[in-house]
Amino acid sequence: MRIVPALFLTLVLAACKGGSQSHDAVRQGVVDYLTKAGINVPAMDITLSSVKFDGNQADATVNMGLKGSGSTAMTMNYHLEQKDNKWVVVGKQDSGQHGAMAPGAGSGTPAGGENPHAGGAAPAPGGGGKMPSPEDLPPVGKKK
Repeated sequence: MRIVPALFLTLVLAACKGGSQSHDAVRQGVVDYLTKAGINVPAMDITLSSVKFDGNQADATVNMGLKGSGSTAMTMNYHLEQKDNKWVVVGKQDSGQHGAMAPGAGSGTPAGGENPHAGGAAPAPGGGGKMPSPEDLPPVGKKK
């Protein structure tokens, strides 16, 4: 009678191991992540170009483009972890391969994550890069 529970446990563990390394499950985790981020997923073709599994973690390279266009507009690298028998995106990195979409498009961050206004003129003495108070501004003459 002890063989039945041991056999059952072995089958359950084997099923979990096989299910944990499913490319379809990883893709679904990415789709869930994009949907929660407000991306119009039904209008996109989302394909995995590679997945590397490491236990309950995976790194996936994902190609995205407009549905039916046949081209890749963006490639992203996602780091996923398996939580509650589902793959969940826990990190991402832009691969820098862009087509139709500009780097940083839609993210609010310019390409490279840098401030486009940095490196300009030095701030006014004592200003520390902040806006001066109205009292510190020079007087403005009236228009004639």
